Amino acid sequence: MKSKPQILMIHGGETFKNRKDYLHYLKTRNISIKMKKRWATDYMDEKLGSKFEIIRPEMPLKQDSKYEDWKIHFERYFPYLRNNIILIGNSLGSIFLAQYLSENKFPKKILATYLVCPPFDDTCFTEDLVGGFKLKSDLSLIEKNSKNLTLLFSKDDDSVPVSHAEKYRAKLKNAKIIIYKSKNGHFNISTFPEIVKMIKEDAKKI
Repeated sequence: MKSKPQILMIHGGETFKNRKDYLHYLKTRNISIKMKKRWATDYMDEKLGSKFEIIRPEMPLKQDSKYEDWKIHFERYFPYLRNNIILIGNSLGSIFLAQYLSENKFPKKILATYLVCPPFDDTCFTEDLVGGFKLKSDLSLIEKNSKNLTLLFSKDDDSVPVSHAEKYRAKLKNAKIIIYKSKNGHFNISTFPEIVKMIKEDAKKI
């Protein structure tokens, strides 16, 4: 029996310069007890779960993230991955993938990589980008690792400025960059049919 193509998704997170800022965040962040449907979980499972094996590592200390911790945890999954994998990073998860793929050779053949609202540097609207998440000046290894690379931004993103798209464009000559008029801010959406369509097209190439 043929194995399903794999999708590896890295979720977002927060970073803080110091413990005082982190504690302030814990004391002041919005809390809700309502169940929220998110595109990266329920929707992706619904639309792609029957045809793909979707892997979602729970990255360490999501609310006080450190790149070194995430890198260690990420690499623990490598023995379970197969060729023609699709990588998806969301928010902090997308700069994590960008940084990792720019600094390391990925051990499997990547069919496609999607970076959803990836911050480029520490000029975000709402938080400091610290914790070791920092891109090198040369990002060319990303495109060697993944020739099919797509970055997705939203003009109304209230966390990652759309200007970060141009910063990536200057470094990644062959990447496809898509800028949506609105994805309800920082891709706070319950459905994402565009990425599902692209992934299904990718799978036809296997």
